[in-house]
Amino acid sequence: MEHRKDSSTDRQELSEKAKAILEGAMREFLAHGYAATSMDRVAAAAGVSKATVYSHFKDKEGLFNALIQRLVYERFGTIFGSLLDSHSAQAEPRVVLRRLATNMLDSVTTDGQLQAFMRLIVGESGRFPELANAYVRNLVKPVIDSLTHYLASQPQLKLSDPEAIVRIFIGSLIYHVLLQEVLHGKEILPMERERLVDNLISLIVCKED
Repeated sequence: MEHRKDSSTDRQELSEKAKAILEGAMREFLAHGYAATSMDRVAAAAGVSKATVYSHFKDKEGLFNALIQRLVYERFGTIFGSLLDSHSAQAEPRVVLRRLATNMLDSVTTDGQLQAFMRLIVGESGRFPELANAYVRNLVKPVIDSLTHYLASQPQLKLSDPEAIVRIFIGSLIYHVLLQEVLHGKEILPMERERLVDNLISLIVCKED
């Protein structure tokens, strides 16, 4: 009688294969760029067949989108996921903003692979704008929406345009990472991040508050 594995085991195996494919894809995309990376290369890097890759991800763009979603979940989920939880809703804006900025900068500045992935997206955005769109849609937009919602719920700040303030805040942090880490400018234009964060927060939260 043929032995059948239970469905939970099957799902676990599929999950492990998908993880291997994503890890292999990340290595290939970072090493060769988006255009030069083929599904054959990804399959070889992951140690699976090309059919297995296609059974999990319908095409190369879908695979790249899955990588972005994985980065959001693994690198930023704990940073931004709690932004609107009950604890944050009760915390002072100065505390929430500092925690958000510090955690974001900690995560990006210590993660070489994430920095390399950001370079890849910027470098390929001209030929493949859909890749940059996926990054903005899956990572940047949810952060802006969540923080805008939080600041709008803090009437004591008296912000006439919370979304514009959030874009200034997040944009400044992203630019800091791009300039200091991705573009290797920290020796040319050094800036202590505490100085940056302190001044960004002071633009939003009045000192007397």
